[in-house]
Amino acid sequence: PEAVSVHRDRPGGSPRNVWPGTVREITSVGSRLRVLIGSDRAPDLVAEITPEAAAELGIVDGAAVWTSVKATEVTLVRL
Repeated sequence: PEAVSVHRDRPGGSPRNVWPGTVREITSVGSRLRVLIGSDRAPDLVAEITPEAAAELGIVDGAAVWTSVKATEVTLVRL
């Protein structure tokens, strides 16, 4: 969750793994918020952000967002 970035607009720059999604749930975990983001185009993702970042970005249930994860942060687990 710490490696997932949340954006209101499609991010530019170095992240190659970028997906649109919708905020489905926000849970307070200590001093951070755990945000569940669902998408028809990718698996659900969980991001951890600060309450300040959520307020600045206008992150609320149902908000349309973009997520990004740098390739170096991805680990594939085979089940």
